[in-house]
Amino acid sequence: MTGQVRTVDGRVAGRRGQATRQKLLDCLSEMLSSSPYRDVKVIDVARRAGTSPATFYQYFPDVEGAVLEIAEEMAKEGASLTEFVAGRSWVGRSGWQTAEELVDGFLAFWRKHDAILRVVDLGAAEGDKRFYKIRMKILNAVTNSLTDSVKELQAKNKVDKDVNPAAVAGALVAMLAAVASHQKGFQSWGVKQAELKPNLALLVHLGITGKKPTK
Repeated sequence: MTGQVRTVDGRVAGRRGQATRQKLLDCLSEMLSSSPYRDVKVIDVARRAGTSPATFYQYFPDVEGAVLEIAEEMAKEGASLTEFVAGRSWVGRSGWQTAEELVDGFLAFWRKHDAILRVVDLGAAEGDKRFYKIRMKILNAVTNSLTDSVKELQAKNKVDKDVNPAAVAGALVAMLAAVASHQKGFQSWGVKQAELKPNLALLVHLGITGKKPTK
């Protein structure tokens, strides 16, 4: 965590205060992995962190406020997903490698942040603009990069001019997010993780280039 950390009343937290604040966030993250979001209470988070509810309220207005802090940090990390697209080639074998690495990166990110992403999705679905903005912050960067990739291929006459780059990119990112959040569900359909990745990468490659990949 960088920059000054302030308490709810605006005071700058010292090192000990910053450590306590981070411990509260870490404990909340752990609890979200095993408990429904609505069931997590301030007193339980404080007890797990070895402190008091009064200390919790020094740094966060409520559980939702703390969750938003975690989600914002996660969104910053999510911006790195563009590294799997920006400046990458979609031609020949390089195109297949790009599709594979994008899929792998998406699935890994969702597995790592599964608990908080479920809360973000819930909040966004309920119309909470704060959670919606966080979700879009994660997805927009990748969507924009993929849009640029389609435009570049169109400029080189490798993709039909009638294709709408933003529509294709948005649809593919929405698909990746939906699949990534439902990874465990595929197992109930008899689809192993090792089988999911190449098939998802195939769909991404077809969507961007309109062609079967060269492996």
